[in-house]
Amino acid sequence: MSLSPKQIVNELDKYIIGQDKAKRAVAIALRNRYRRSRLSEADREEITPKNIIMKGPTGVGKTEIARRLAKLVRAPFIKVEATKYTEVGYVGRDVESMVRDLVECSIRLVKEEKMKEVAVKAVSAAEKKVVSVLSELKKSERGEMAKEVFDAKLLEELRAGKLDDTTIEIEVVDAPKSMEIVPGGAEISIGSLFGEMLPKKKKRRKMTVKQAMQQLVGEESEKLIDNDSVNTEALRRAEEQGIIFIDEIDKIAGKENRGGADVSREGVQRDILPIVEGCTVMTKYGPVKTDFILFIAAGAFHLSKVEDLIPELQGRFPINVELESLSKDDFVKILTQPQNAITSQYGKLLAVDNIDLHFTDDAIEEIAQISADMNATSEDIGARRLHTVMEYLLEDISFNAGGDYPTVTVTIDKKYVDEHLDKVISDRDLKKYVL
Repeated sequence: MSLSPKQIVNELDKYIIGQDKAKRAVAIALRNRYRRSRLSEADREEITPKNIIMKGPTGVGKTEIARRLAKLVRAPFIKVEATKYTEVGYVGRDVESMVRDLVECSIRLVKEEKMKEVAVKAVSAAEKKVVSVLSELKKSERGEMAKEVFDAKLLEELRAGKLDDTTIEIEVVDAPKSMEIVPGGAEISIGSLFGEMLPKKKKRRKMTVKQAMQQLVGEESEKLIDNDSVNTEALRRAEEQGIIFIDEIDKIAGKENRGGADVSREGVQRDILPIVEGCTVMTKYGPVKTDFILFIAAGAFHLSKVEDLIPELQGRFPINVELESLSKDDFVKILTQPQNAITSQYGKLLAVDNIDLHFTDDAIEEIAQISADMNATSEDIGARRLHTVMEYLLEDISFNAGGDYPTVTVTIDKKYVDEHLDKVISDRDLKKYVL
C-alpha cells in the first residue's frame, strides 16, 4: 500500500462528506503502518500504531470512515460494540473474542484472494465433471457423433450459459454442520477443528448446472489451496494490518458504583486494556499478538466524556478526533455527490419497476433543510435522518410502483416535497421509520 495520506483522504471523499479532521487522522495512521513496514525488524518492534478515539453524534460517518479505510487497503476489519462485552466473571462475551473475530475475517480475506489465483484451474476441473455428467445424461442425443466432439459441443454450450437451467445429479462433499462450544465467549468449531483429520463424506444431489458449477468450483478451489499457508498469512495480516473498530465506547465510560447493569463497565475497560496495550490471544489457528493491531474507538459521548475512561485506556488512544454534526450544506452534498448517493440508490431501486426518478435542485435543498431542522429540533441522528425523510417522501411512489407498466418519468420538485412532507414539517411524526 503506497497511497499517501492526501490520496487516502481523496478516496474517502468519494464516499464520506466532510469530517476532514477524522479523515486526516486515519489517513496518517494508515500511512504510518506503511512507513513502519519499510523499517528494519528491530525498529518495527519498537513502533506501535497510534490508536484513535472518534467523538461525535451518531450518523456522521465514524464507522463508515473506518470501514472504507479498511476496504481501501484490503485490511482485516471488524466492528464491535463495547456494550456486548462483560468483565471476566460475568456471563457474556469476553473481550478476547474480538481478536478471534478479526482472525476469522482475515482468513476469509486471504482465502478469497487464493481462490481467485486458482480460479482458472478450478473452473476447468469443474467443467470437466459437469460435462461428463451431461454427456451421460444426453447420450441419446449424441447419435453417430464422436464422444470427444459431442463433449466439446456440450462444453461450448455450458460456457455460453445455455445449459444453466438443466437439472443434473452430481456427487458433492457433504459438509457436516459444525457445532460450536462457547465457554466464556471462546468459539471453537468442532467441524473445522477435526475437519482435516476426518475423511470427507460425499452424497449425490440434484441441482441445476449453474448451481453445480458453483458447488464444484468451490470444492476444486479448496483442493488447490494450501490451508496451512492461508492460516499463516491470515495470522500475519491480522497482526500487522488488522483494524478493530470499537463502537459505543462511551457506554462503558460511566463512573463506577452505579450498581445494576453498570457494575462491570470499568471492568470491561480493564479487560480491553491489555488487548490494546499488546498481548497474545490464542485462537484456533494459532496465537495472535495484538501489539500492532490498529484500534479505532468511537462514541457519541453525550452523557459521558472521554476523560471518564480509565486513565490507562485513555493513554492507549493518543489521537482524539471530534466529528461535527451535519449541516444543511453537508446534507445537500450527501444527497448528490458520493458514488453511492441516496438519490442515486432510490433511482436504481425504482428503475426496477420502470420509474425514471429525477430530483430538481430546489427539491434537494428542501430535503436537506428539513433533515437539518429535524436533527436540530429532535434527536440528532446524522445522515440517517435522510433515510427517514426519503422513505416518507417516496412512500406513495414506492407503494404504487410495480406491475407490467411502461417506463414513467417522475420528477421530484420543491412543491412535491412540501406537499408530501407537510405532516413532517408540522408535527415531526417520523417515529415509525426510525429503527
